[in-house]
Amino acid sequence: MTEDFTKLFKSMMEQGQEMVRSFNPALESMSVKGFEKLFPTMTKDMMELWFGKTFNREGLDAKTRLLVTIAALTVLGAHAEPQLKLTIRHALEAGATKREIAEVIWQMSMFGGVPAMQKALEQAQAVFAEIEEKNA
Repeated sequence: MTEDFTKLFKSMMEQGQEMVRSFNPALESMSVKGFEKLFPTMTKDMMELWFGKTFNREGLDAKTRLLVTIAALTVLGAHAEPQLKLTIRHALEAGATKREIAEVIWQMSMFGGVPAMQKALEQAQAVFAEIEEKNA
């Protein structure tokens, strides 16, 4: 990163933090790591409504949209851990298999790199284990 970009990014972060403080001081110390716990997994019907063919009759179904989202979040790497875990839960609910999710993540190693793929696979395994434990 250039020095100008670093300054710009720092300024943007400071402005964002100030905005959060002014909206709700309690959010200033909110941890993004707990984000996925705020929103339970939507039902398959709800996901079809929001992500699937209800609004996009000629488009992709919810499962495919969620697999594409997993691919994008994998490439982003560790920056999107809460979002990736939530999307994996949604994809499973929409009918994706563990194998399909793992294949999508593995495919992204060519675009996001092996470390991003490995991190995403670890997160997927954590979600799978969490769901298995909950269902046991």
